[in-house]
Amino acid sequence: MASQWHSLVSQKLFLARTLLGQLDRFTAQNEEYAPNEAEQALRREAAIQGAIELILRSRRLLLVMIARLYQEKSREPSTLTELASVIGEESREIDRLRELEHRAGSWWDHLDQLETAQGRPPATRKTVSTENIIAISTDSGPDRSAPALLKTLNAVKNFADDLEEQHSEW
Repeated sequence: MASQWHSLVSQKLFLARTLLGQLDRFTAQNEEYAPNEAEQALRREAAIQGAIELILRSRRLLLVMIARLYQEKSREPSTLTELASVIGEESREIDRLRELEHRAGSWWDHLDQLETAQGRPPATRKTVSTENIIAISTDSGPDRSAPALLKTLNAVKNFADDLEEQHSEW
């Protein structure tokens, strides 16, 4: 049963990887129609946001997969806290995920940042002119570049694969 959830997690990650692979391939399918810069930017943003949503969905499904590995069939946790209440705070998986949650730069941390950014409207930016230029540091948000997203995606995939392998040995 848990392997079906592992397959679903893997499927979402594969689809996210496919979207990220499209980022550099926004060329026309025929020579008569070539997308302009605005269309290319729109397609790029759609691919990035779609990939992020699929990776976030795979993380939620990973939590359900872990619950199924512990034979919990009635509940589908959507947060780490919910998972801990389902399978117990002392489980090895909770320990690993809590450590990732608290480690800056981990895949879990990156996904938390992406989830926060996806759920908020973009920050309004002031127009820059010679009269109002002030050198300040602004929060540009989480790294949404294809390499950063692929790194996080691969880390989630490795985590899910390791779990599946460990539990299938029993």
